[in-house]
Amino acid sequence: MRQDAVTLERFYSASLGQAAARVLSGKLTDLWGEARGLSLLGLGFAIPVLDAFGEAPSRIVAAVPHEHGPVKWDYSGRGNASVGVGDDRLPFPDGMFDRVIVLHGLEETGNPRTYLREIWRITAPEGRIVLAAANRGGLWARATRTPFGQGRPWTRSQLMNLLSSGLFQVTASSSALYMPPVSAGLVTSAAEGWEAIGSLIAPGFGGVVLVEAVKRLYARPGGGAPAPVTEKVRIPRPVPSPKRESH
Repeated sequence: MRQDAVTLERFYSASLGQAAARVLSGKLTDLWGEARGLSLLGLGFAIPVLDAFGEAPSRIVAAVPHEHGPVKWDYSGRGNASVGVGDDRLPFPDGMFDRVIVLHGLEETGNPRTYLREIWRITAPEGRIVLAAANRGGLWARATRTPFGQGRPWTRSQLMNLLSSGLFQVTASSSALYMPPVSAGLVTSAAEGWEAIGSLIAPGFGGVVLVEAVKRLYARPGGGAPAPVTEKVRIPRPVPSPKRESH
């Protein structure tokens, strides 16, 4: 059973949820930059991290499970929309999206392999996806008052095995949310500091595991994850500026 939208929105409007969204958004923009001109899909409840990409993508769609109920998303930009979906059949044509983010989607789906197969179908050839799921060995999976303490948590190896058996090739992995899942101001205001320290001294104990993979048309099912896996993707984030100069 999935969480309702009101509970999710309440969490992400509070200081702890805002800090979590800020950290996860940083991980995604470090990985994909601005995703300029690309078609971007957020599955599960990915709304808190979609705004990090601004208006650079050509399209941003938030696909929220019907079970969540109505959601609020103040989106802007041509082609952007939110839509209710089911796990077994996504209402999009084959190969529609260049980038797919799954947040609060995998933990509560009834059939992860069917869910991933639908994601593979609607991802463009050589398109990339990120599965972000609660880490089975982290503190956040035990924090039942947060969305990360609901459903089935995952390990990094489980996510990699799921992806490699579903015609995806793993390209990178990382962990996030090293801060304890408490709403104290001293914790949430220093979320980035917790990330820097936690990734150095306990890289496997972040509250969330993120695994990126690329869609392959002819990958061998069950063939493992031959691409290198890194704890931290070292791609510089674009420097914010009020106006981008043309060259």
